[in-house]
Amino acid sequence: MPQAPEILLATLNAKFIHASLGLRCLLANMDRHGAPGLRASTALREYVIEQRPIDVVADLLGTDTAQRPRIIGFGVYIWNVVETTAVVRLLKALEPEIKLILGGPEVSYETEEQPICQLADHTITGWGDVSFAKLCATLLDGSPTQRAVLPKIIAGAQPDLAEIALPYAEYTDADLAHRLLYVEASRGCPFKCEFCLSSLDKTAWAFDLDGFLAEMRALVDRGAKHFKFVDRTFNLKIDTSARILQFFLDELAKKNELFVHFEVVPDVLPDRLKALIAQFPPGALQFEVGVQTFTPEVQQRISRRQDEAKTVANIGWLVNESPAHLHTDLIFGLPGETLESFAASFDKLSRLKPHEVQFGMLKRLRGTPIIRHTAEFAMVFDPAPPYVILQNSTIDFATMQRIGRMARYWEIVANSGKHPRAMALLLALDSPEESPFKRFLAFSDWLWAETGKTHAFAAEKLLDLLFGFLHRTEGEAAARGAIAADWQRGAHRKLPQCLIGHVEERLVAKTVTQARHGAKRQARSVPTDAHAVRPELVEGL
Repeated sequence: MPQAPEILLATLNAKFIHASLGLRCLLANMDRHGAPGLRASTALREYVIEQRPIDVVADLLGTDTAQRPRIIGFGVYIWNVVETTAVVRLLKALEPEIKLILGGPEVSYETEEQPICQLADHTITGWGDVSFAKLCATLLDGSPTQRAVLPKIIAGAQPDLAEIALPYAEYTDADLAHRLLYVEASRGCPFKCEFCLSSLDKTAWAFDLDGFLAEMRALVDRGAKHFKFVDRTFNLKIDTSARILQFFLDELAKKNELFVHFEVVPDVLPDRLKALIAQFPPGALQFEVGVQTFTPEVQQRISRRQDEAKTVANIGWLVNESPAHLHTDLIFGLPGETLESFAASFDKLSRLKPHEVQFGMLKRLRGTPIIRHTAEFAMVFDPAPPYVILQNSTIDFATMQRIGRMARYWEIVANSGKHPRAMALLLALDSPEESPFKRFLAFSDWLWAETGKTHAFAAEKLLDLLFGFLHRTEGEAAARGAIAADWQRGAHRKLPQCLIGHVEERLVAKTVTQARHGAKRQARSVPTDAHAVRPELVEGL
């Protein structure tokens, strides 16, 4: 019978499809920075935040009291700190002798204020690749004197990247088959945007590119298909970006079954990168582009540098002349931003027609410099994770809640990609005198008044709700035509109420865009004949 691991590395992911890169980095470095054989004594346990804390604890402890771990390390993030705190509290009540170690961005700052840090035996702030392994080695094999002087809060050592063992062999075959693989060609960020933890890095550090690409090739050879780069600025160094893009192009030429996601700065897209991007097949490439705001004084206030003209031109090129799926970001609630100035940013970005515009509410991430504006702009944040802005001097609480609802509706109606014809009608993006922001806000206000909820809408019910609003503003024929087209495109099992008697139910569309390796939402933006409404589908429209 195999010996039970003495060390467990655990985290609660937001979804099963996510695979923790951080824990695998720790796992890969146990022997190099801890002690020979330590990796063999360490195992990985991943859960999801929907699981009951008591069930997580039961799995961590197992049924054999003689085989329980001596150390459990937890990756703690803004999305799982509440649930992880509950797990840690239960573990300390049940097995106080097990050493609990915390790490991750959520517990790297303001540790003295966090109950989870008080409960745990040790917290490693910052980088953990080296420090976690060393701490485990001392806890297991160190002298009583060495263990006695271990601090509760440990500043993680930051080694040269060449000293860190790469983690990609720690992805299992099951991970490759069923999960999103996070990878990093670099760490850190040279930019100073005050809402982001990466603003504290001051610079970016690159892993050896040859070694990194060798690891990527090994993953592809093992069957990996879905890669998400966590680099904060993928296009920071063009030579590196070009080599990575060329690598995936070469692999696509062999198998044509890859999906790759990069986060890019929007105002750096030279012709060399454009030439490579243009060669990707549709559905294989996604860019996340952080715009955040187009308001110059707000950009300056939060230490964000961004060339507006280049940003607009590059987004326009990516939308109109590249095969990439484009996910763009805005932030509502930045200090000094008004409803009107945010609306102007939203309208400018949405008129460029990226595939997704995600606008989130400002969050006060622990350690970020955004708090320096708290007094001047009367910024009030929810004290509970994820620390969302509640009000400030330019946006009152009621308006903040109103826009929060709009953001949730936008996610399920617009960003889902399921309602392109209805959204085109609703937003009127090609009418310069119209404000897409105001038009969708009006829909959001109406939807809230009608339903009193922001989630759990059945697909056909949502189509009926869209029709209910659009037929008032755009006319019954136009509204029903748009809903019919979106219904056909989604190949729904049944008709929404608004189409009964107007559409033959036997004409349910059979051809639907095929998702590429779990990227279902992105696949909806890939042009296909199935997206065109058939003339025979709608009667009398």
